[in-house]
Amino acid sequence: MSRDRSPRRLRRGDRNTLLRRRDRNVLIAASLIALSLTASGCMVVHGEREVLPSATRAEAAKAVTAFTTAYNKADKAYDNSLDAPYLTGPFGDITAARLKAGHANSPSGNPNHVPLKLSDVKITIPKKAGWPRWFVADAQGNKTGTARWLMVFTRGDLGERWRVAYVTLVAPGAVPAFKTDQDGWAEAVPADSAQLAAAPGKLSADYATYLKKGGQVFADGAYTSVERAGRVKRASKPGLVTQFIDRPLTGGGYAPLALRTGDGGALVFFTTHHYEKQTAYAGTTVPAQGKDVQALTKGEVKQSLTLEFMSAEVALDPAGSGKVSVLGRVPGLTSAQGE
Repeated sequence: MSRDRSPRRLRRGDRNTLLRRRDRNVLIAASLIALSLTASGCMVVHGEREVLPSATRAEAAKAVTAFTTAYNKADKAYDNSLDAPYLTGPFGDITAARLKAGHANSPSGNPNHVPLKLSDVKITIPKKAGWPRWFVADAQGNKTGTARWLMVFTRGDLGERWRVAYVTLVAPGAVPAFKTDQDGWAEAVPADSAQLAAAPGKLSADYATYLKKGGQVFADGAYTSVERAGRVKRASKPGLVTQFIDRPLTGGGYAPLALRTGDGGALVFFTTHHYEKQTAYAGTTVPAQGKDVQALTKGEVKQSLTLEFMSAEVALDPAGSGKVSVLGRVPGLTSAQGE
């Protein structure tokens, strides 16, 4: 007659032996699964904790190509639905408004379409923990003379598509050398870094304040002192007053992103939000606007017109102390309101 060997009848020592054997088998199985996934290139990692390159170089190159293809299709058709899945942040807003205006004025498509071609593409990929993951592409474009296109691609989760949040234009030679490790991966700088002249996360607010009041954060240049001087001239003209409102924007796709430069500073991409309200004196009218502005204007322009802009900036933020230099700024009209 066989003995009852069910778990209920096992002695404590035998039961512990079986439990250890079972745990060992589970670990062996888990190790085999992990090895299999690693060999196939499909192993899942915890991106919120591990410091890893934001993308592979092949993946980043593929993302640049996918964006360019979608951008050209949308520009040719004046159809934002064709590239909206590839855009976010300030560039997404600016492009959507441009295509909306284009479609309103030319429903059959863009008669002046010239495909965007990017050459001499240099991709810089930072290693970082957490989301979003992002990388920078620096390329020569065929539509902007000698200016370099600086594009930031970002995504908030492993299952998301890479999207372009920032596109800024800078002069040749203005793009700094980035700090990289022995494998060529760059270093992302935290938004609250205290090692720089200004924390990257504060630059949006700092710039909005500077445009209104001036200050010592930013170095003189086309997008700082010259911009402020131009506003003074435009603020009051015969029969017309222009008011300016500047606001920071730092959430979601508008979040500032910074890369460590070779000298210990950082190249920072950030967003600002702007309004310009033109008010005509009694007996006069607001100057006539172009057809693209008209296409984005709601209401009837009687005595005033408020223009809303999104703006993407890129700046050099020095290590330690010093002044921040704004290298490029791309504002774009997103809407207008007549009153």
